[in-house]
Amino acid sequence: MKLSDVFSVNGSAMNAQMLRMEIIGTNIANVNTTRTPEGGPYRRREVLFESSPVNSDGFAGALGRASGTVGVGVRVSRVIEDSSPLMLRFEPQHPDAGADGYVRYPNVNVVAEMVNLVEASRSYDANISVIQATKNMIAKTFEIGRS
Repeated sequence: MKLSDVFSVNGSAMNAQMLRMEIIGTNIANVNTTRTPEGGPYRRREVLFESSPVNSDGFAGALGRASGTVGVGVRVSRVIEDSSPLMLRFEPQHPDAGADGYVRYPNVNVVAEMVNLVEASRSYDANISVIQATKNMIAKTFEIGRS
């Protein structure tokens, strides 16, 4: 893997984690949303990742695939709705209460979302550290070349 691939691989991971943090923020913001435009309460969303070649274009990509040196990054394959059960609260006065007096609330656990947010943030920071270390290695290489 070339040093320039490090930037592509880590950049792809940073983009994926940024989208994950946005989705987590949306989940937290909708923790009490009992009615959406689609109907029913908000459902928690999750981001699914998959590996993705970063140097897959043109001759360089074909050569990299043939030699097994294509950098593999990450990308968001899709955003899915969590199908876990919704939370029920007995609130007969609520406008969205059913005939039994229960209101269906989103399946969002704020504590779990905050843990996921910290994890995504730390992953993002780790990728920044790798990029910074790579930049330092390149700078040191130029210093050696000047000597």
